Order: sequence, then structure tokens, then C-alpha cells
Amino acid sequence: MPPRCTILQGTLTPFLYPSLLSQTSVSAIRPLFRRCQQRHESTTPHPQQPEEGSHLNPPPTDYSRTIFTDRATVTLFAGGGGHGCISFLREKYIEAGPANGGDGGTGGNIYIQAMRGETSLHKLARRNILKAGRGTNGQGKSRGGERGDDVIVQVPVGTVVREIERVDLVALEEERMKLEAGKEDSVNGTGPWKWNREKWLLYPAITPQDVATAEFPTLPKGRKSALMMAQAKAPISLDLSKPMERPLLLVAGAMGGLGNPHFCTKTVPRPKFATKGEAGTKIVLELELKLLADVGLVGLPNAGKSTLLRAMSKSRARVGDWAFTTLQPNIGTVILDNHKGRPLAQAKYEDGEPRTHFTIADIPGLVEDAHLDKGLGISFLRHVERARVLAFVVDLNKGDAIAALKGLWKEVGEYERMKIAEEKDKVEPLVQWSPFTSTADALSNRQETIVVSHGPTFDNPFGPELPSIAGKPWFVVATKADLPGTKENFESLRAYLEKVNKGEEEHPSGQRGCWTGKAEAIPVSAINGHGVEKITEWTVGLLDD
Repeated sequence: MPPRCTILQGTLTPFLYPSLLSQTSVSAIRPLFRRCQQRHESTTPHPQQPEEGSHLNPPPTDYSRTIFTDRATVTLFAGGGGHGCISFLREKYIEAGPANGGDGGTGGNIYIQAMRGETSLHKLARRNILKAGRGTNGQGKSRGGERGDDVIVQVPVGTVVREIERVDLVALEEERMKLEAGKEDSVNGTGPWKWNREKWLLYPAITPQDVATAEFPTLPKGRKSALMMAQAKAPISLDLSKPMERPLLLVAGAMGGLGNPHFCTKTVPRPKFATKGEAGTKIVLELELKLLADVGLVGLPNAGKSTLLRAMSKSRARVGDWAFTTLQPNIGTVILDNHKGRPLAQAKYEDGEPRTHFTIADIPGLVEDAHLDKGLGISFLRHVERARVLAFVVDLNKGDAIAALKGLWKEVGEYERMKIAEEKDKVEPLVQWSPFTSTADALSNRQETIVVSHGPTFDNPFGPELPSIAGKPWFVVATKADLPGTKENFESLRAYLEKVNKGEEEHPSGQRGCWTGKAEAIPVSAINGHGVEKITEWTVGLLDD
């Protein structure tokens, strides 16, 4: 019997009507599947293989960008203490039980911790205000309040913390009460301090007559947490250059109020008042991030720094043929040993362990007179302060390479001088106006000006363990050496560096105490990946010294 459907060959009928497959021979359908498969393969476009070197010469849209902020000002509030409780024992056969109100809980503390995984301050800059939890109020049956939640400020490694403002209401209240008390009482720490309605809690059922006739005790002095002995000394000035296993206490939480059992006396066995919790301390901190990298790239705009970073690492920094392509610092990691073969270079850390990688920091370009706030300024140079080696990137295809190198050193020197002047201004004695220098002066109603000096005094703002920028090892990377007409420019640059090494030419920074090692010029073609290996070898040699 012939098949019922004779038009299956060359059509898609088996796909549309699967029931017909049972009535069609397999031999008649097989050619159809082969033909459909061949047609499908012939009409599918094959993906083109990426061009060689596309990682070094990508389109302008092929880059990885992360949110980066290197400065932030945050306001921190330590947790306030909970209020004391006014409560009395209530039993079936006890008509008027004793006071049993609990104390308020302590406020939350504020800590800071340098974390290895953090890379930016943009989260803190966005939030701006951080508040620790307030302690809960005391409860009946002598149950104290719970402690407030702590706040841990997580910052990147390399963050510098400076205190701008501090408001400690407990300390201010103590000073105010001392001034209002008598001379002998304030010196001895005793005496009836004045009644302050804001510091007391009254029983809700108390009548105005009871308030008028009640004998309130001496207002207790402001209490401070025992953790204040472990907190950072004010004014806070920290340099978090290493990861921290444990957070550091910045501000301790305020103490809670006292319950009514603390005020029981023979004349007042059932006090109907308690104290409120203390207010938390407020501090304003300035955070400044200085990236930690082994090598810092310094160069003019469009000199090829980002392309060089791509050639040496797997970084996806943005590259382009226009100035100021890089608007924020980029970090790249050069892998020396991936444990799959022979390492690119033999190197060791300071502790003797084999070095497996080193990091490179690429900052935005510096234009002429950048210290006068031209271009993007020189503030980004803070990210190469901690670099152990500086690499000056000059473009051989754009003018005199020697003049470009001297211009870069000029901006670096101006930045260092501005930084030293800024740090000296911070540690100079501050003039604080105060109406009274002591209680005796307050009683005699005299006024004076107090000169207070605080903070360390040093000439090197980068710390005693770090040399000045001119004292760091450095070398020159001459980019775009594959272009015609750049050989003569490179030869003159190399001859100039040889004279600097021999002492025949002054150091391009013009400063004293400069690095006296050999400064080398390395020609490369970053876009083609030529000469990059020598940069790695030279850098490893400088890091080992």
C-alpha cells in the first residue's frame, strides 16, 4: 500500500504533524533531516575570532569601570544610654513594695577596621552619617536594659583618618557644673549641684504637689564607659596601612541612666524618680584613601599608561586616543608565578617568601602646572605616595622626552612641598578661646586665651618609615617606540639619564636626598606588547633592593 502522504520529502510536514511519522517510512524521512541539517548549518554565521592584540587595542566601550572615591567626610554618633526605670515591687500581700527599677543599657560603640577587600570610600561618602544603636531602657524587677548595636566602619587598606570635630556632651556638662559650683566644692568634687529637670525622669503618677515637696538628691555626675580607656586617643589621627584582624575602638557608647533604687534613703524609701541616659559622643572624621601599590605610573595625558597597564596585567582599564581617558586610579596585578610553569622573574618578599605578583597603580595624567589646579590637578599623586617604585611614562612621539620627564618631576616635587606645608599647618599650635582657664578665674570673672598644641610634629608627612617621593627608586618607560622618528628622541633620553646617574646632570626633581641608584629608560610598544617583559624584570630587581 503506498504511503498516504507523498509530499513529505522537501517539506516540514513531519515537524508540524508528528502523527504522520508513524505512517511514513524511515527511509523517506532521513534525507529530509539531512537536508534540513545542512541548510541550518549553512545559514548560521560563524563567530569571527578576535583579532590578535585586541586586549591592548580595544574599542572605547570595552573597559571595566568601578565606582571610586578617595575622600570622604563622615559623621559618627556613638549610641546614647537607655533611661533608668521607675518601678516598685508588686506582690499579693505587699501593699507598697520597695523600688526595683533597672538601669538603662549602654549605647553602642563605634569601631573602625581596615579590610583587604575594600577598594573605595564611595559607600561611606554616600551614607555620610553613621549612628550606633541606643541602649534600651531599664525594666522592672531590677532588669537592666540591653546594650545598643555597635557600628563597624570598614575602610580600605591605606586609609588615613583625621578627626575634624568632637562633641562630648558629658564632658561639656561636667565643665558647666564645675563652673556653677563653689570653688571648694568643685575642687573636691563634692557639693550640691543644681537641679536639672532634663536629667531626671519622674514617675508618671506623681502629682505636682509631690514634685514641689520632694527632696531630690544630688544629681549624679556624668558616668563614662570603662571602654573609654581602650578607645583611640583624641584627636584621632590614624594611618591604616595594614589589614586589621580586629576592629579598633573609636568612640565608646554612653552610659545608661540609673534606676530608682539608687536614690533610696531613710527619708525617701520609695523614690519616684530616675535619671536619663547620657548622650552619645559625636565625632566628624576625614577619610583619605592612598592606594597601596608596588609601582606607580606617572605620566602626561595620553602617554599610554592605561595601555601599558593592560599589557602588563589583566586589567581592563579604559584606553583611547584622547587626553584624560583615565579619570580615576586603576590597579593592575602582574602575575610572576602562576604555579603552572617557570615564573616570569625570580623575586622575594621582605620576609624571604617567593614573590608571586606585584601591583601597579595607574593615575590620571599630569599636565603642565597641574599643581595650580590645571587639568585634573595633582591630588591623585597621593596614590603613588606609598608606591615603592615610580615609573615615569613618556611618549616618544610627542616632543622632547627629556622636557616631559623634567615636567613630571616638577609636578611631583610641587605636590610633595604642598603636602609638607599642609601637614605643618595641622600640627602648629592652635589658639582656642576660652572664657575661663580654671574655676578660680571663673569666680574672679577673668578671661584669657589658651594656646594648646596637639598632634605630632614631623617634617615628613608620609611617616618616618616611608622615604620622600624623590628618594624612591624610579625608571622611565618610553612608550610608542615603534613609531618612526622616535629613535633619536630615545637616544637623547638615555644619554641624559646616564649623565644623571654619573652625577654630571642634576636630578630632574631638583631636590636633595634623592635616590642614587641607576635610572634606566626602557623602550616599549605597549599596544603591540613589545618590550613589556623587560619592565617586569627591571621592576622586580628594584623591589628586591
